[in-house]
Amino acid sequence: MARKKKRESDESSGDWMTTYADMITLMLCFFVILFNPDDVTQGQLDAISESMRTGGIGTMAGGMTISPGRNADLGNTIMSLPSMERGRVMGTALRRAVSVFSPEVRTNLIKITHDERGLVITLAGDAFFYSASARINVESTREILLRLGTYLDSYELRDRRFRIEGHTDSVDVDPSGPWEDNWQLSIERSRAVLRYLAALGINERRFQIAGFSDTAPVASNDTEEGRAANRRVDIIIIDEGHL
Repeated sequence: MARKKKRESDESSGDWMTTYADMITLMLCFFVILFNPDDVTQGQLDAISESMRTGGIGTMAGGMTISPGRNADLGNTIMSLPSMERGRVMGTALRRAVSVFSPEVRTNLIKITHDERGLVITLAGDAFFYSASARINVESTREILLRLGTYLDSYELRDRRFRIEGHTDSVDVDPSGPWEDNWQLSIERSRAVLRYLAALGINERRFQIAGFSDTAPVASNDTEEGRAANRRVDIIIIDEGHL
């Protein structure tokens, strides 16, 4: 008889895990909303508030229970938020960029990263431009630029905007050359990339351009390798929060 009571006690000892699991689910949903509150409707907030208000022991379905309950519906709602959809699109764009430009990534002609601005495709300045020039080395990079144009004009990026940012090293331009300073050189390189992509048929109104001279280095300007890394053009698929 004593053994039977012990088994019954053991079977009911895990009931607290149901409520605990439901609470964790709700807290996860809550923090997802905090991550991007601008995209959350009042109805979604009310749904979470109601679930938390009525979520006592024995009252909340879902979690480890058999019935789907409100938590399952709430999870579906959270995953359909616009911010989640944007995240999936950018994740797809990142994976495709890595695939499309894999030969250039391996040879350091192109670098693909992601930061607060969005997805960044970095073109090595020494490979894509003639030395101290804003003229694109089309003979060597035409095929890469064609792939870049096709990628930016792809279906998954149809609603995206882009920014082209030119960067230089810290070495002053040749006074006898065509440029007044590195500011002019960096912006002209951005304009050259824009003109090339527009010639491929991409609407130039989807672009912004900027020149940063040597103010945003990614490596030390004390070495030739570092200066080469700083001579670059970044093409950014802009995150909507940075438009």
